[in-house]
Amino acid sequence: MTSSRAILVFGDQLNRAIGALSSARSGIDRVLFIESTEKLAAREWHPQRLHFYVSSMRHFAEELRHEGFTVDYERSSSFRTAITEYRRAHPGTEIIATEPNSFGARELLADLGVATVASNQFLLHHVGFADWVDARRAKGYKTFKLEDFYRHQRTMLGVLMDGDEPAGGRWNFDDENREPPPRDGHDRWSSPLIDDLDDLDRQVIDDTAVHAGRGSLPVGWWATSREGALKRLAHFIDSLLPQFGPHEDAMLADNWHLAHSLLSPYLNNGLLMADEVVRAAERAYREGRADIASVEGFIRQIIGWREYVWGLYWMWMPAYRDENALGADLDLPPAFATGETSMNCVGKVVEGINERSWAHHIQRLMILGNLALTAGVEPRQFTDWMSRVFIDAAEWVMVPNVVGMALFADGGRMATKPYASGGAYIDKMSDYCKGCRYDRKKRTGDDACPFTTLYWDFLDRHAATFGRNPRIATQVRSAQKLADIAEVRVRAREVKGLLREGRL
Repeated sequence: MTSSRAILVFGDQLNRAIGALSSARSGIDRVLFIESTEKLAAREWHPQRLHFYVSSMRHFAEELRHEGFTVDYERSSSFRTAITEYRRAHPGTEIIATEPNSFGARELLADLGVATVASNQFLLHHVGFADWVDARRAKGYKTFKLEDFYRHQRTMLGVLMDGDEPAGGRWNFDDENREPPPRDGHDRWSSPLIDDLDDLDRQVIDDTAVHAGRGSLPVGWWATSREGALKRLAHFIDSLLPQFGPHEDAMLADNWHLAHSLLSPYLNNGLLMADEVVRAAERAYREGRADIASVEGFIRQIIGWREYVWGLYWMWMPAYRDENALGADLDLPPAFATGETSMNCVGKVVEGINERSWAHHIQRLMILGNLALTAGVEPRQFTDWMSRVFIDAAEWVMVPNVVGMALFADGGRMATKPYASGGAYIDKMSDYCKGCRYDRKKRTGDDACPFTTLYWDFLDRHAATFGRNPRIATQVRSAQKLADIAEVRVRAREVKGLLREGRL
């Protein structure tokens, strides 16, 4: 039978169960992939991010061929050109796609006249999220919060629920998951899996080398097939989930992974589905293999935060990505790219990114985001950099997390306070301050911790904005009462200048 339908699959929809592909029939439907030079050359991608995207797509195409599908894997100068040429080569064939995961891609498909079906890649479609927000407002709530949404998700999905009550008698065990780093035993957590690169992986490295930017080449940290992703899910559930909770916010110079799952790349490109990950974690709790605090903390990241960010992205785009409520205008400092800095914490985190294309959520928020926030880095530049270097980057992830969470560039639409801190927080939650040339207790002087200087200067500069914010007003008043606030302002200007010149 001749096919009259081609299923277009994007590089972040790599699962047989997603959208249009879930109903595709081998031997009848064709499957279309497009590898666009325009996209590959759009940024100086981290080599591992670039490899993960392309190699995962090529591996999935091979899996579909083995299943019996006719797969058209088109390499083209641009996505638009590929669609035009494909239609010319296959007249009468309808191209159908699952809703893309980015605003721009949906606009492009609409312009090209490509029909789409609803995506089931997330546990709640973004239209359902908007309906939840509207229902809250209809009940008289002026705001909506992550915690309210998370509880809604738990109830709706029946996850970690004992009847109508949350498992363990509480919705949130976050207060048990904020321990500082342990003094010893830094190797207590199982090492991540690592695979040998296959021939396809090596070919992708060669093919994409011309588009790769700064960073180490792939060595097998990141799986590029569903089989590899499932092995990593099993490894996390069996070996790491029982230890996940207590130190999930801790940072260590000599252990980059701790008990983190490292599953976000596969959730974001479709090699894993959110439901299968969440259910695997819940089974571990029900079977007594992991405690409630660790399991609840992990599940909250997926059905709470991940889905919340997804919903906000679609509710506020496209204008949201350009918001800059605090008027931040500092160009992205060279240290973010090179890691060449005397700030031990920044150097260690960027070194890890360059080596593995990854850092965990506290390193992203309270080291990188914190520095960008308090120094006043221009939001779009910071978003673009993070999108280039992180293995799990996607616009729907990065825009809300940077604009709303890290940089408070949306003026508080997403977060109720700016996540700014001085060196004291970093010292409490990491071992980075040991041996650093800067003194985290000092605000002024050449050896003052840049985080501490910039923190107090940030509060002082934005006193009018945050002076009435109940979550940070006390700190603002403290900043204004500092006897050396004039010296802090001077030192902060020096710090930002040194950051700009790459000499801090």
